[in-house]
Amino acid sequence: MASRQAPLCGLAPCCLWLLGVILLMNASARPANHSSARERAGNREENEILPPDHLNGVKLEMDGHLNKDFHQEVFLGKDMDDFEEDAEPRKSRRKLMVIFSKVDLNTDRRISAKEMQKWIMQKTAEHFQEAVAESRAHFRAVDPDGDGHVSWDEYKVKFLATKGHNEREVAEKIKNKWDLNIDEETQEVLENLKDRWYQADNPPPDLLLTESEFLSFLHPEHSRGMLQFMVKEIIRDLDQDGDKKLSLSEFISLPVGTVENQQGQDVDDGWVRDRKREFEELIDANHDGIVTMAELEDYMDPMNEFSALNEAKQMIAIADENQNHYLEPEEVLKYSEFFTGSKLVDYARSVHEEF
Repeated sequence: MASRQAPLCGLAPCCLWLLGVILLMNASARPANHSSARERAGNREENEILPPDHLNGVKLEMDGHLNKDFHQEVFLGKDMDDFEEDAEPRKSRRKLMVIFSKVDLNTDRRISAKEMQKWIMQKTAEHFQEAVAESRAHFRAVDPDGDGHVSWDEYKVKFLATKGHNEREVAEKIKNKWDLNIDEETQEVLENLKDRWYQADNPPPDLLLTESEFLSFLHPEHSRGMLQFMVKEIIRDLDQDGDKKLSLSEFISLPVGTVENQQGQDVDDGWVRDRKREFEELIDANHDGIVTMAELEDYMDPMNEFSALNEAKQMIAIADENQNHYLEPEEVLKYSEFFTGSKLVDYARSVHEEF
């Protein structure tokens, strides 16, 4: 994991929003409370050198929405693709029971909060390793001379090439300080990317990123300074009274829009319910009704063991029908959609066949 750095200030409040994919709005309802990584997979390759708008194993998206796939990401890790909706149910049930056995360290056929916590940390580490490998590949792509440093100009050339510009022409114009003739929207994105580039650049800033700094640029969860930067951006977007803290009402405030039908009302109700539970049970650590930057940073930090334990307890509570504070095979299978994103039918009968 890359070393975490101290934050810099003075960055534009809409920086991260402009880097991601804009969530689509339904004409008759407000945006959903969640943002799905799978729904955005098709856009990933085109913008591969851009910082991703979705970070695996991180609770909030860049725009402050809850990560819809979080529980599946920290329960399945790299095995998420094994539980697609069209997968054969019996095979998926067996795979789920194999995972149950791995989480159940003492083999007592039930999962405790401590066992789930250790599993969450392990799966999160897997996502970190994937991010490192991905960043390393992208770093080589934008470091054509292989000197171990990427200049801002080198990155800018590659970025504009993904936008349809001729790479050789752009490089020549930048070298001679000629006008690049790019549209206003692209110019604004470039300016915000440069702000983020400065943020990832270790002191003394030289606009040259090493491989570890480039990892922080793409994946702020790997850097304390970049994680703090992300938290500041989220608070800035949600903070209505300017006190740099979040009240419950600010955190659950609905996006701009109107409800015109029952489906829209259901979206609103889901938004409020999910965010209220997240605020009260996980983010507001001292339960004083106010979330500080430090509390939100702890909550957002994927490698925070205390947060992982709280997540483990919440995940168990979701499916703990007999309320014994453990997860049992029948409960995991019954609530398979929560853990895997897929419904696995006939759970009660099949648990004895497959576990």
